[in-house]
Amino acid sequence: MELPAIKIPEIPLPFDVPVLYHPPVDHFIIALPIVVLLLEIINLIAKKRAIGVVSFFLIILTVVAAVAAYFTGVTDGKEAWDLLSQAGQTELKEHKLLGTYLMLASSAVLVFKLLSAMIQRGLMKALFMLILILFVIGILKQGKEGGDLVYKYGANVKIVKTMDGELFDCKDDLSDYVAEEKEAEEEAKKADETKKVEEAAVTEKAVEAVKEKATEVKEAVETKTAEVVEAVEKKAEEAKEAVTETAAKVETSTEEVTAPEVEVVPTEETPKPEIATH
Repeated sequence: MELPAIKIPEIPLPFDVPVLYHPPVDHFIIALPIVVLLLEIINLIAKKRAIGVVSFFLIILTVVAAVAAYFTGVTDGKEAWDLLSQAGQTELKEHKLLGTYLMLASSAVLVFKLLSAMIQRGLMKALFMLILILFVIGILKQGKEGGDLVYKYGANVKIVKTMDGELFDCKDDLSDYVAEEKEAEEEAKKADETKKVEEAAVTEKAVEAVKEKATEVKEAVETKTAEVVEAVEKKAEEAKEAVTETAAKVETSTEEVTAPEVEVVPTEETPKPEIATH
């Protein structure tokens, strides 16, 4: 069951409460109520006035110890707050709240002790014993939670504080290393991009050179082809002229050649043979 929040106004003290005085005071606030409970149980049988007076005196000391535990706890809590984890801070808040209730409850125990002494009735004594038992249970629970704050979360433990400081330094160094690593990666990435741009520029220049060389080769081939065509046309023209001259010479030679005179011999009629008939 979670206790409702309660806040006590800050009371200015005429002196500063030293740090780390809360643990020694806690021994009294835990031990005194247990002793009072034992005395009251014994007095139920013995019924000695002296035991009642001693119990009353110890309850007054319990109230003083509860107030001292509250103020020393506030001082130590402020000292430990920054070095606690989130879970530790939550535990510290609950510890302070229960401590506030117990400080007020100690006054209630004192009041009911006075009432039980003034009103000699069994019901009042039973009510006082019930409140005292609940107070002792609360004190034991508070002591257990205080031990958890020290041993589980390291509240106000010097070695833990030192280790937390070293851990903070390590985290700071790690953060710097991560920043440097990230910066180095960015520089490497930029260098890689620059290299790629340079390689692309070199490749582009090589392509341009190849294109330029291909253009030169193409122009040379075209020029050579034009020269070859021109030479072939020239040769063809010369061959044509040679053929024309040869044909003209042949025609001229043909005209100069005359046909030979042929002597015609007159033919005589050949006598036909006579065929005998019977």
